[in-house]
Amino acid sequence: MGLAHDRGVGRDEKSDRRLEELGYKSEFRREMSLFGVLGMSFCAIGILTGMSSAFQTGLFSGGPLGLFWGWNICSLFMLLIALCLAEICSAYPTMGGLYFWVCKMKPDAPFLGCKSAVCTGWIYAIAMTFTGTSGNLSVALYLASLAEVGQGRSLTRVEIAAIAWGVNILSGIMNTIGTKAIGHMSAFNVWWTLGGTFVLVITLLVKAPEKNTAHFVFTDYENFTGWGSRGFVVLLGFLQAVYTLEGCETAAQVAEEAKRAEVLAPLAVVGSIAGSWIIGLAYMLALLFSIQSIPSVQSTALALPIAQLYYDAVGRRLTLMCLTVVALAQFMAAVTAFTASSRLFYALARDNAFPGKRQFMALNRWQAPYWGVWLSVLIGCVISCAYIGSAIAFNAILSSAAISVMLSYLQPILIRVFWPAAMKERGPFSLGVWSWGINFLSVLFSIFICVLFVLPTAHPVTAQNMNYAIVAVGGLLIIVGFTWGLWGRHHFVEPVATLVSPQLGEHPELKWQ
Repeated sequence: MGLAHDRGVGRDEKSDRRLEELGYKSEFRREMSLFGVLGMSFCAIGILTGMSSAFQTGLFSGGPLGLFWGWNICSLFMLLIALCLAEICSAYPTMGGLYFWVCKMKPDAPFLGCKSAVCTGWIYAIAMTFTGTSGNLSVALYLASLAEVGQGRSLTRVEIAAIAWGVNILSGIMNTIGTKAIGHMSAFNVWWTLGGTFVLVITLLVKAPEKNTAHFVFTDYENFTGWGSRGFVVLLGFLQAVYTLEGCETAAQVAEEAKRAEVLAPLAVVGSIAGSWIIGLAYMLALLFSIQSIPSVQSTALALPIAQLYYDAVGRRLTLMCLTVVALAQFMAAVTAFTASSRLFYALARDNAFPGKRQFMALNRWQAPYWGVWLSVLIGCVISCAYIGSAIAFNAILSSAAISVMLSYLQPILIRVFWPAAMKERGPFSLGVWSWGINFLSVLFSIFICVLFVLPTAHPVTAQNMNYAIVAVGGLLIIVGFTWGLWGRHHFVEPVATLVSPQLGEHPELKWQ
């Protein structure tokens, strides 16, 4: 840990000074550049993987019409949310992220203050862990699809869960190696996503035996949900876009490991959404122009419906290549989810908001908070076992993660709407006079999506097709509330300053140079 304080070795005096003004001693080497930090958010969003894994959600709920317009509408609003989060991140560039921002802006706000922020921090840490678990299971499903397409062998749920265990452990090993390795991987993922998207788009458009018309791509409506309302069905397709675009705030979780964090972290938050919007649109259009039969994709026996779409469009050999491109991108996305969760466990433990403070704040020689990393791996392995017994239960748990992320976004943005003067410090990234309006629109969209996420997606509703997300979210909230009552309220008071500087005073204000 002593290396973290050697001047000139992974140091950034301005960012360190800002962290000290927030009350924290710099413990990590600042080894991430803009490309590395941008890669973290970009990797967490996983545009290729999210679009591929969730493509059927929109395809069966609204079809190409819902996919195209839903993607653009949701991308716009997710960009507004990213702008709101980036503005706060610029003022408070710490790895506590959403949780710390609430405590700093309005600690005494009713239902939104510091104590509820701790619960939000727990929920968000769990959501990031579940997201990593989902990503690692998706890697296993891509490998299962490769086996099905390449060898004609279908894997059992036990085999898929065993692969997911292996991928979880490999994600833990990658995170244990530390910041520098993750930064390099994230930067590589940017190029892999750009290059992979180019290869996939060209492959689909060149090799597909039949190309769909623009009329089909922009206006065709499909409904496999059983619901009669055309508008409601199209709205259900919005979930695919939101699920894909979550994760931009991951850059904030590595703010204490980035150079010029007050500038680079917010740029990464916004840039990852803007880039994902464009790249995702190109990839989506290629898929829509190349799809040969929607009923074929809907009735596929393959592990992932996107594999059937590829198989119909480009044949067996090129399908193997396409699935490999997406699978590797999916693995890198899952790794960064565990990066975010481990840093959040560290930040919560630092403020006495998580048990085992000494353990979860321990760093190994690679500057990795390894206790948080391996707790994420353990949870991921346990949750993966649920897939063996019931895919419905597993999907409900993971759906709760998507809702939890949106609820976590909502808390600091609500404070910016109802108490706009609460954020006394301003960073270099500021929305100026547009700030309140953008935050207000973001609140409305977040609430709308949270409601949409828990509505039934099929009709008539049965035990097999019911949306159990509301049950999973309710269970998660009960567990978190019980934990707060039993442990949290006796230990957490407010964020704990690990560095007290008499020159800064008790409530320092930052003067950006």
